[in-house]
Amino acid sequence: MKLSKNNKSFEPCPEFSGLAVVVDVTPLKKVETAYGPKETFKIVFETPLLREDGTPYSVWSRGFTPSLHEKAAFAQFLRKWFGRALTAAEEAEFDTEALLGKTAEITVVHEEGKTGETYANIALIRPDKTGKAMKPSGKFKRLKDREQTNGAPDAEYRRTEQSEDAGETDDWRRTKVHIGKHKGLDLGDLDTVAVKALIEHWLPEVKLKSKLLADDRRLIAALEAAQKALTADGEVDPDNIPY
Repeated sequence: MKLSKNNKSFEPCPEFSGLAVVVDVTPLKKVETAYGPKETFKIVFETPLLREDGTPYSVWSRGFTPSLHEKAAFAQFLRKWFGRALTAAEEAEFDTEALLGKTAEITVVHEEGKTGETYANIALIRPDKTGKAMKPSGKFKRLKDREQTNGAPDAEYRRTEQSEDAGETDDWRRTKVHIGKHKGLDLGDLDTVAVKALIEHWLPEVKLKSKLLADDRRLIAALEAAQKALTADGEVDPDNIPY
């Protein structure tokens, strides 16, 4: 009887703000969303934080549909990451494989899933302006290169599949507001007008800060999840707009 170490719990990346480097862009996979089935992929960033065995922690992005439309989630993610929109020439020749080895400044926060698991999510991404060199450790194996067991990825990737959109559930409603007149209330206790006001006014301003409090990071992640939820409740899904 073969036994596998892959049965152990997967430890998520600790909360973190700093430089990270892309080590994988996953193959397209069909998932169920609020808008029906879609093919999505994820970007994996390796951090400088080390586990006890000396391997770096990695963190996975949310799932993206492969669209470069200006309102699509992936295009908006790239804009925050690059600090600008893609040029027409870049769009015409864009290949996600070119992202391998590219660095970014990211903020990782922890979110609790529906059944109590802790997931690491990217709450903020910015261009790398540190001037510091960071290369992949070489210890991370891409999904397409990993050994399969009964047709399923190993434990590390199974964990990320189970956490698909974990940071985009109703858990955002339980995040405490720590600023303004609604301080101390759960975000879910605010009316839609108040939530949209935080998204439109506080969110852009706080992202300009060079240093963020842990409460800032949590509220940023919650507001971004709330923004997606409000879109799902009646606005057009930007990922359905044809490029």
